[in-house]
Amino acid sequence: MNASHPPEDERSFFERERERLSNEISRDFEELISSTNMLNRKLEDVVGMRKEIDPIADLWSSFYQLMREQKPDVEFGVDGQGIPGTGGHVVIGNGAES
Repeated sequence: MNASHPPEDERSFFERERERLSNEISRDFEELISSTNMLNRKLEDVVGMRKEIDPIADLWSSFYQLMREQKPDVEFGVDGQGIPGTGGHVVIGNGAES
């Protein structure tokens, strides 16, 4: 028999309960560490994905800024004419009637 762990009959209720609770706490801490490691891996994945998306977002942002700075070639609503391709554009003849 092991000197540090007397037989089950000889240990007091307190010692048995203390050992049971210690084992339960150890298991729970191991589970907590495992869950924390899994969360850490997921967060690293998210950070890595963000690093991949940032250049694309910057490209779209610069494209958006460039388009905002451009002046449109067609003025909207001038003399009742619409925009070609929208069905509101009226083609006026050069005076030659057939």
